[in-house]
Amino acid sequence: MTKVIKNTGTLFGVGVGPGDPELITLKALRVIREVDVLAWPALLEGDSLARTIAEPHLDGHHHEIPIRMPMEVARFPAQNVYDKAAVEIAEQLNAGKDVAVLCEGDPFFYGSFMYLFGRLADEFPIQVIPGVSSLMATAAAVGAPLASRNDVMTVIPGPVEEDIMKRRLDRAEAAAIMKVGRHLPKIRRVIEELGLTDQARYISHATMDKQIVAPLAEVELETAPYFSMILIHKRGEAWKEE
Repeated sequence: MTKVIKNTGTLFGVGVGPGDPELITLKALRVIREVDVLAWPALLEGDSLARTIAEPHLDGHHHEIPIRMPMEVARFPAQNVYDKAAVEIAEQLNAGKDVAVLCEGDPFFYGSFMYLFGRLADEFPIQVIPGVSSLMATAAAVGAPLASRNDVMTVIPGPVEEDIMKRRLDRAEAAAIMKVGRHLPKIRRVIEELGLTDQARYISHATMDKQIVAPLAEVELETAPYFSMILIHKRGEAWKEE
């Protein structure tokens, strides 16, 4: 049976990149300028990083929907926040207005947009605009390829259990550990136990003014910013010609 979508506005999941406003794609910029409504995620207090990235390109004509939530692992109350946001966005779409949800990095690479997509995709037309992800930004910041030749690249979320992280990292040829934050001591411990400290590079706030890049061995932090990552390549500079 073919799904019939009523005459409504279109929902756009727009990747705005990792932080530098110049890394917004031309397509994302066009969509942002053309839509009637912007929605953006943020913590309960303070600015939205996604909106801050897009701000230099805004002209003030948008109706805006903040999606504010606590930075917690627990599914609630975050799920209630997405429920409420979906209702607000649906009202705008039903009124014939196009809505762009701004997403740091890429909407479908660990992006919160997926939760709105899951709530609205059956009712409204949706387009996803890919963005430059933090993974690509951190590799550029380090100045080294993520992987080479037939390497298998493994992405590991920082919050996973220590034994799971150790198993995944032990099998990896090249790895990126995301969402480091308060999990830095655990991550450092796993890396040290596997003898990979010399191959690990720490990056925070890639492409932003406060970007930091350093060998993990030189990082003395007890906790790291949420927007930080650790890159590891077990074969070192394997991309260099012999």
